[in-house]
Amino acid sequence: MTLKDFFAQNPEVALGFSGGVDSSYLLYAASQYAQRVGAYYVKTAFQPAFEWRDAQKIAAQLGVALTPLELDILAVPCVKENREDRCYHCKKAIFSAIYKQALQDGFPIMIDGTNSSDVESDRPGMRALRQLNVRSPLRECGLTKEEIRSLSRQAGLFTWEKPAYACLATRIPTGTAIEASMLSRVEKAEEILYAMGFRDFRVRVLSEVARLQLKAAQLPMAMEMRQELQKRLEGQFGEIVLDLKTR
Repeated sequence: MTLKDFFAQNPEVALGFSGGVDSSYLLYAASQYAQRVGAYYVKTAFQPAFEWRDAQKIAAQLGVALTPLELDILAVPCVKENREDRCYHCKKAIFSAIYKQALQDGFPIMIDGTNSSDVESDRPGMRALRQLNVRSPLRECGLTKEEIRSLSRQAGLFTWEKPAYACLATRIPTGTAIEASMLSRVEKAEEILYAMGFRDFRVRVLSEVARLQLKAAQLPMAMEMRQELQKRLEGQFGEIVLDLKTR
């Protein structure tokens, strides 16, 4: 089955849209082949500001209406407690919010950007998608991440080379309760690193310690700029360490 076939069979769809590589290409395909598509972006404390900006940019490029939904994700106990199954409860809360609004907007089917490269054991949120009957066209059509990047480039989507991104909650160790203030500090620290020229990195935290996880190729750059890194990040965390395992 191709995406054209999928949307011929399911002409009206509501897409859980993140502005990432996969959901952006899926929105493009839906804009080409579906009769009606609605894009829903759920805004939580786990998404940095740039994700919302990217989502708006892609939706505008494709001429698709983008509906933002506010969700206090830290009000979900299992999420705030940051248990091992946090992703499942988070995904369930997000798509439940989309389902409620999409139903009011008259959409019979919800879809998401899960692709065939995604391994279920690495993504506990996929269990929530099954329970809520969310379809994953990219996965159903056998499209891999590499293929999606190539197709996105052909379609003129800037997201084709966007690095994979995991939500801010992944920066905090499992079992440590998540606080909005900590998420904000992580986001600020990552904005600083990006402005300094670093790419595809993570700022992981433990108490007041920030652990910088960089690409191996950027370790020399970090060493050269270590004094500036310390100076610019010390306002967010008490101690800055460099993870030599790299990404």
